[in-house]
Amino acid sequence: MDNFQIETAQNISIEQNVAGIGERILAFIVDLAIIVIYIVIATLIMAGLDNSSSEMMYYLVLGLPAFLYYLIWETFWDGRTPGKAVVNIKVVRKDGSRPQFSHYLIRWLLRIIDISLTSGGVAVVTILLNGKGQRLGDIAAGTTVISERKKLNIDNTLVADIPEDYTPKYPQVTVLDDMDIQEIKNIFQKARRQGQHHIILTLSEKLCELLDVKNEERPVDFVQRVIKDYNYYTRQ
Repeated sequence: MDNFQIETAQNISIEQNVAGIGERILAFIVDLAIIVIYIVIATLIMAGLDNSSSEMMYYLVLGLPAFLYYLIWETFWDGRTPGKAVVNIKVVRKDGSRPQFSHYLIRWLLRIIDISLTSGGVAVVTILLNGKGQRLGDIAAGTTVISERKKLNIDNTLVADIPEDYTPKYPQVTVLDDMDIQEIKNIFQKARRQGQHHIILTLSEKLCELLDVKNEERPVDFVQRVIKDYNYYTRQ
């Protein structure tokens, strides 16, 4: 599944690491297994009780928790279910922020079409065609499912990818050292992944103060330039 970028109201680009279809299917299998285990155990317990329990009680004890499973878990566990937690994925809004109850409710209601009535066929096709990790419920709710699993790449190292014709702008970056830049890069990358716009803004302001420069770029571009400039000057 390809990643996609969104632009926030603060003009900060955020790369969403969209959960793969395999991860979502595995999460579904884990959650389904938990539901089945619960129903089996609850049935045995109810069968061991006296016959005074009404038929309605059986339906409530056996059916209601399974029926509300996804809505309850995602609402109270930051977009996760036990299955999603196992594969390290969760539901977020398209701008990376935490969904509200109404968003969870909409995607839960549309599970009937996406998954229940079509055995997941509509969900799989929609996710594959959409390219943003969205089934019908996600499209209607304005949400998606992202992977929180870290990928080891150049973003996890001190090195920055710099073009051969790159022109640096801030020679003041040499007042920093490798540990400073690595910390800046770690904070910056984490903030972008999690959509924490305020952290990027604060980081850019702190760098302006530390380097004694005036930033005329977007905060996200300024922080990236500082990282690249440091790599440029330290390679000389």
